[in-house]
Amino acid sequence: MNKNKFVYTAFLAIAFAATFSACKDKRSTGLEYARNMYDPIAYNPDQPNKNFKDGKTAQLPPAHTKPVGFTEYDEYPNTKEGYEAAGVSMVNPLPVDTVNLAQGKHLFTVFCSPCHGEKGDGQGHLVKIEKFSGVPAYQTGSSSRGGNMVDLTAGKIYHTITYGVNNMGSHASQISPTDRWKVVMYVQQLQKGQ
Repeated sequence: MNKNKFVYTAFLAIAFAATFSACKDKRSTGLEYARNMYDPIAYNPDQPNKNFKDGKTAQLPPAHTKPVGFTEYDEYPNTKEGYEAAGVSMVNPLPVDTVNLAQGKHLFTVFCSPCHGEKGDGQGHLVKIEKFSGVPAYQTGSSSRGGNMVDLTAGKIYHTITYGVNNMGSHASQISPTDRWKVVMYVQQLQKGQ
């Protein structure tokens, strides 16, 4: 038998066997190479775990621990008194420059303008389609906590972004503390009518 015919016949036999074995069981995934790369080694959070006394995988973090990058804001609680104290003692630590204002404008456009409007006039698109009402304008409106919106200090604006007020929810999980100060900076420009 010719050597080339033998190789050709062997190749066809192997190809036929592989095809036939792959079609045998529709639920089978077939032969898998490096199976440990597909299966996770770690436990799932809801899976029993013999490594802990209570047998649960999902454990509470140790007491008094904080996530990486977490900034506490406990000194000004979510109360009227905390709001007033923040208004008196908090000042924006960032310099007022074109980069911070541009970033503040971008963040304001993304997170605030749907209700407050691009110009801070309280006429965002959610207000126009009547989803929310009573959104104050930064230049002419009145704050629900008393006083005019144009007179709000940086600390009061920061406190409101962090905790929210009335229909406005907290934005603390969406906007980092540094970015909140950039938004505050831009809102203060809108208060001036710029």
